[in-house]
Amino acid sequence: MIKNIRNFSIIAHIDHGKSTLADRIIQRCGGLTEREMKEQVLDSMDIERERGITIKAQTVYLKYKAKNDETYNFNLMDTPGHVDFSYEVSRSLASCEGSLLVVDASQGVEAQTLANVYQAIDNDHEIVPVLNKIDLPSSDPDKIKNQIEEVLGIDASTAVMVSAKTGEGIDELLEVIVDRLPAPEKIKEIKLVAMLIDSWYDPYLGVIILVRVKSGVLRKGMKLRMMGTAASYNVEKCGFFTPKINYTEQLNAGEIGFITAGIKHVSDCKVGDTITEENNPIGKALPGFKPSVPVVFCGLYPVDADDYEVLKDSLSKLGLNDASFTFEPETSAALGMGFRCGFLGLLHLEIIQERLSREFNLNLITTSPSVVYKIEKTNGEEIEIHNPSQMPDVVKINKISEPIIKATILLPDEYLGAVMQLCTERRGIQKDLTYVGKRAMIIYNLPLAEVVFDFYDRLKSITSGYASFDYEFQRYIENDLVKVQILVNSEPVDALSFICHRSKSASRGKVYCEKLKDLIPRQQFKIPLQATIGGKIIARETINSFRKDVTAKLYGGDVTRKNKLLDKQKKGKKRMRQFGKVEIPQSAFINVLKTSSDS
Repeated sequence: MIKNIRNFSIIAHIDHGKSTLADRIIQRCGGLTEREMKEQVLDSMDIERERGITIKAQTVYLKYKAKNDETYNFNLMDTPGHVDFSYEVSRSLASCEGSLLVVDASQGVEAQTLANVYQAIDNDHEIVPVLNKIDLPSSDPDKIKNQIEEVLGIDASTAVMVSAKTGEGIDELLEVIVDRLPAPEKIKEIKLVAMLIDSWYDPYLGVIILVRVKSGVLRKGMKLRMMGTAASYNVEKCGFFTPKINYTEQLNAGEIGFITAGIKHVSDCKVGDTITEENNPIGKALPGFKPSVPVVFCGLYPVDADDYEVLKDSLSKLGLNDASFTFEPETSAALGMGFRCGFLGLLHLEIIQERLSREFNLNLITTSPSVVYKIEKTNGEEIEIHNPSQMPDVVKINKISEPIIKATILLPDEYLGAVMQLCTERRGIQKDLTYVGKRAMIIYNLPLAEVVFDFYDRLKSITSGYASFDYEFQRYIENDLVKVQILVNSEPVDALSFICHRSKSASRGKVYCEKLKDLIPRQQFKIPLQATIGGKIIARETINSFRKDVTAKLYGGDVTRKNKLLDKQKKGKKRMRQFGKVEIPQSAFINVLKTSSDS
């Protein structure tokens, strides 16, 4: 019965206890036995368990017998907390009717708490505040309730007090889910309408699709049609995750479950697509999800050129699992064939890189991360560039615009000066400063290019880990940006070029040249390393040559014999300087690009 279904997400800032709360709910509802239970049971990837973060939103189907003796079906979605995985959160919220807003009873409202609440409100969710970690000596529930009301404008007088670690308050929370969260809407439509929430590749079952059935019934053996791609498939299996795979004959209206249909083509599974019955289709597709907009781009190249096809296949499989990740082929004179990839942030980039390494045994080189710049050419044409090598000649450029973000930082008052100095160094413009108790909330407009490298690390460092940070894209603004080209022995190296603000170009160019000086092996001729803007050299280092002792074999005789050999060597070195090729080892690229953000 649709009135006994509850679809809800657990949303919170990083480390406020979402996954642990999901564990306790699964335990109380009997989704797993005591022997099968483990910490963070929904964090299935090794990388999630090692880092202690949730990367993929996970769904679990549970049955709960309430105090009124009725049995309810819970579809719980555990979501990530980090800003780089906000697209996972938005997809989860679009497939639910309610949210449990988890707030740490000792830390209070953080930046990502705000961002998630706004997303839940946009999706017309019923929000239930849950104060977690009440067992900690430092917890102050009354203070945090006031903070929730002041900052978020949500009534926290009936907030549920729980300790996900000890299990305290979980029974009360389950009853609140039944009483306060709404059931899915009844739709009179009898035709099958389902939304594709997520999809991933399983080596045994092929492509698995997670769906939310809006109306009608999705049965095993039914022929389905993906409205976005017009592809048709027969349903082989359908079922729920409890969190173990549990097969069933059909999925009913209001339920969230999975299907397998022998899908071979990754391109047929567009997240947000509408699924309907082939023989009885609906006329109009569901609105779907807003497409994610990558903010950080970088090149991924295989160290071994023979791994190119493996990399291509691996990226397709990851792209199926992660709809916010984009890629397209590109080639580089220095690094060969690879892909230009788009990410939602630097942590997202790092996770994808690590997954490619672990799951597909790939050894990769990553170029410097860059953001998307908009260029207006002198002929009036507007172009977007993801890669510094795409930048046209300076004389053809009228203006360059860079993306600006609105950054929200919540922090203790004593660190305010240091954080404001950091934001000013990164060309930030202060927009607002307010206080919630002893905590300050500052809002800055910052260039995205200044944030994607190491801003978050620096922020955590200067605030001893107490600051929380969230951002959203605002607009593009014209600025004095330049392309810095690195020359090795007067030859440009595309893979090392980058775009930055003119005021920072000299210092960053110097860092690159100093790094390369230590990493490129010495030759028998001097190698100039230069950073240039157009034809102007802004930084230079020189790798000194070996001196081969050509007179070692002489054992005496006239001095003219010695001079003759030295003159011959001098001519040879002159020729080498003209025609000598400097091979930059792969290790040098990797090390320079790894440390390029240090500047």
